[in-house]
Amino acid sequence: MHKFNRETLSEVKELLNKVNGNIVITTHYNPDGDALGSALALGRYLEKAGKQVSIIIPNDFPDFLKWMPGQENAIIYFHHANKANELLEKAEVIFCLDYNAVHRVNYFGKQLFEAGGVKILIDHHIQPEPDFDYMFSVIETSSTSELVYDFICGMGDSDLIDTEISISLYVGIMTDTGSFNYGCNYPHTFEVVAELIRRGIDVEQIHRLVYDTYSEKRMRLLGFCLSERMTVLEEYATAYIWLSEEDMQKFDFKPGDSEGIVNYALSIKGVSFAAFFTEKPDRIRISFRSKGDFSVNTFARLHFEGGGHRNASGGDSFMSLTETLEKFTALLPQYAEELNLSASKSAVLTMK
Repeated sequence: MHKFNRETLSEVKELLNKVNGNIVITTHYNPDGDALGSALALGRYLEKAGKQVSIIIPNDFPDFLKWMPGQENAIIYFHHANKANELLEKAEVIFCLDYNAVHRVNYFGKQLFEAGGVKILIDHHIQPEPDFDYMFSVIETSSTSELVYDFICGMGDSDLIDTEISISLYVGIMTDTGSFNYGCNYPHTFEVVAELIRRGIDVEQIHRLVYDTYSEKRMRLLGFCLSERMTVLEEYATAYIWLSEEDMQKFDFKPGDSEGIVNYALSIKGVSFAAFFTEKPDRIRISFRSKGDFSVNTFARLHFEGGGHRNASGGDSFMSLTETLEKFTALLPQYAEELNLSASKSAVLTMK
């Protein structure tokens, strides 16, 4: 596979051939469709290859992913910490999927850092930290799920990719590109999807299961966000949405209910920068999205202890919600020229 170093692939293949005990697969905190999809797909592949595998996820994942094949066997660290810690301690190999730094697993960062198993990173976020023994990191790739597909092929096991694996990989690719709206302007992404379809997946059904199963309260929450909690700042080509803890209690907020809401702000004509603020008990969690050349990764790293991709990233604030919003809006004037230029470029289709 051209994406990966052949020598590294060879070493990992030799390592996996020698492994007799447990392999553990881990994902980041607040797992999304790509984290879960890549983990489930890799887990099933390794099991088909004759390995003993456990998947450890830091906390609960959204309800709209709970139909995915194999998800019922994943170990939620928040609920089963002792069992998960024991598996981490005994693991010979630990796969780290869809995160670029150990602390992003949150609850078991210390245990993961101290674990003696060989750590293998498969991820597409920029600037991976050096806490891994092997790294398959390609930031241009649409999703970690696409990289897992490439990894399986790189191991020479493309014939093991069955319909169940294909479903999980497709969910990861679909959700991490916003149904192929961003981060996927590369032919290989669609070549992978074509191969997954050839293996028997029903893309229409998968889309319905992920996007057409929202609760009534979640839909009313979306309406509330757009009508009562959205601010558009035309002079900065920016829009933002916020939710307080009280707001979330009012709508019986569940994990995943805020998925994609930030994209509604970004879809407004003339907006090139969008942010979504949610008030948590210990912090304000922020999702950033952008169009064009404006890097929300850089913005998040500089101002909100976060990071991610150029056009999609996250961050945290440990001030109050009001103070966080004030800080955010106070930062915008210094980016005004860049944001408006990005908005102008995004409105023009460049023909090459």
